[in-house]
Amino acid sequence: MSSPAPKNRRQGGSKRRRNAPTGLLSPVAELPGVGPKLAEKLARLHIETVEDLLWHQPLRYEDRGTKQPIDPEHIGEPALFEVRITEVRPLFRGKARLVCNGTGEGPRGPVGLTIWFFGRFGPTPQAGRNYLLFGELHQGPHGLEMAQPELVANAQIGQIQPVYPATEGVGQVKLRQLVEAALEVAVRDLRDPLPEASRQARGWPQLLRALQRIHLPKRNDGVPGRAEPAFDRLITEELATHILALRQRRAVTRQVAAPAIPPREHLFDQLLGHLGFTPTGAQQRVIGEIKADLALPLPMLRLVQGDVGSGKTLVAAAAALDVIDAGYQVALMAPTALLAEQHARNFAQWFEPLGLSVLLLSGQQPVAQRREGLAQLADGRAQIAIGTHALFQESVDFHRLGLVIVDEQHRFGVHQRLALTDKGASQDGGSRRPHQLIMTATPIPRTLAMTQFADLDVSVIDELPPGRTPVTTVVVRADRRGEVIERISQVCAEGRQAYWVCPLIEEGQIEAQAAESTFAMLGEELPHLSIGMVHGRMSAAEKQREMARFKAGDYHLLVATTVIEVGVDVPNASLMIIENAERMGLAQLHQLRGRVGRGATASHCVLLFEEPLGDRARARLALMRETEDGFRLAEADLEQRGPGEVLGTRQAGIAKLKIADLQEDQGRLEEAGHLADELLERFPESVNPLIVRWVGAAGQYGQV
Repeated sequence: MSSPAPKNRRQGGSKRRRNAPTGLLSPVAELPGVGPKLAEKLARLHIETVEDLLWHQPLRYEDRGTKQPIDPEHIGEPALFEVRITEVRPLFRGKARLVCNGTGEGPRGPVGLTIWFFGRFGPTPQAGRNYLLFGELHQGPHGLEMAQPELVANAQIGQIQPVYPATEGVGQVKLRQLVEAALEVAVRDLRDPLPEASRQARGWPQLLRALQRIHLPKRNDGVPGRAEPAFDRLITEELATHILALRQRRAVTRQVAAPAIPPREHLFDQLLGHLGFTPTGAQQRVIGEIKADLALPLPMLRLVQGDVGSGKTLVAAAAALDVIDAGYQVALMAPTALLAEQHARNFAQWFEPLGLSVLLLSGQQPVAQRREGLAQLADGRAQIAIGTHALFQESVDFHRLGLVIVDEQHRFGVHQRLALTDKGASQDGGSRRPHQLIMTATPIPRTLAMTQFADLDVSVIDELPPGRTPVTTVVVRADRRGEVIERISQVCAEGRQAYWVCPLIEEGQIEAQAAESTFAMLGEELPHLSIGMVHGRMSAAEKQREMARFKAGDYHLLVATTVIEVGVDVPNASLMIIENAERMGLAQLHQLRGRVGRGATASHCVLLFEEPLGDRARARLALMRETEDGFRLAEADLEQRGPGEVLGTRQAGIAKLKIADLQEDQGRLEEAGHLADELLERFPESVNPLIVRWVGAAGQYGQV
């Protein structure tokens, strides 16, 4: 247990300690032995209050029950060894501060051992004494070695010790002491907001007992595992609380009004007449769901998932036309300037023949053009505005915003999306908010749909329009690049076009082909072809010009970075080559592959990879070859890379989980959903205390 508080305390904070005992919400600096410097280091571990220590979950456990012989068989395994120190030498160069020579019992007699100590390591070992050391054996140049082992007291033999995430200057011994001190405070102050009935029905321990089991495991109970009741309680409770927090945000959103827009057909019917085709059954179903939402005087919050090429843009157009027909404006926010420009061109081709005004708002526009665009938005002449993050800058004012469409929502932070809806809230004295329609071509795995998007209604476009052709995917070693180049020549000779995608713009620290060097190489290998290039460092006008030339057929081959990942539509392109495919995630590979197969011609995707290929990368490429099912690929992507990478680092709304892991614990999501329902229906008074404990007082999901 932690040592008693020293009698001579530092002057800072002494007054508070006399007047009030340290509580769970007190700064961690109020614990004995924690000064400002240590508190600053603990903050790097997201430990700022005493209670934060309770949720600092061990990475693993070390079983110190049995002393092991000093044997090469134990190399790389944390174990307990008894060693007699024969020599101690301080060092004054390099990182090591002390080196000791010693001997211990091996399977066939005494074995020599070299022990290195770095930085702080407790009392200095003395020659001629026996010590219990816990750590890993390594093979050194002159025999077996140990680096920075922990000196174990006799009283610790037989204990199961937690190993925590640590940081420089805060080792395991200090962390264990601080967690034990926090548990002492918890004995007095910890409140359990989970209703007794909910806990007992699931066979879960009380909160304090669960935390004690995780942080102070007893030898007789064995090493704690995530399947046992203590972990099950904390993991399921945390997942349920995040679901509750999102539902609460949705409930707050629906406390304000939104314009009620009854279904209208004539503008959309006119559009379909111009386009000359009929929506698929899936498109018609999703359009019906959106129209039903728009007809209510409550803000629509709907996520539309559709695989690559499923026709999400037509669904968005149907919603926009109803809103515009009712006298409101529409804002469409895209993640990249290239995609915003393409949306603007498509909507202009569709809407301007109907007498509607489409405005592209870009941060790269000339000042006079931008000023005129802002004036059209403010006085209502522009009925739909399309742009990137420039749409939610303070200088942008809408006359009557009724619908916000967000494309590829996972690329935006929640706060960015909410900032755009605030544009509508500023109208009518702030009493109404616009409807929200969120589209993604990145299928959201069920795991994330139940947690990160629990505040949204979900529609799925699960049918591709007629005319889309399957894409055959092949995996090819990079040393066969010459065969691939010959294939490009054949495809272009037949009148079709091709993409060659590189992950970097120029050569960097990783061995990835750069667009610029690839462009030069292909120009030499294919002098009879016209080749264009697009990358993110070009201006918006340059990218638009190059893409327009490719779509018009001026270029046979387009060399590009992943800037073309979403939204680019060239039906004549039937071959996609992706360089360094082993470096990309499944979702990104699937999006890039979706740039071909948009016409009637059979299409192919070539995934070039460099050896050596790791097991996970090999599995990714094999799955790409096996399936075009975006949902199957999304689930596999989540399993391989985790939710943070799947959603993107800019996704501010992703839950910062303390105990649960969306990958490892997805089997508990169904029970977490049941618990959330139970708490809302039977124990609503428990909801806010749980959210404060697990999510935070203000929540992580933004104020609505």
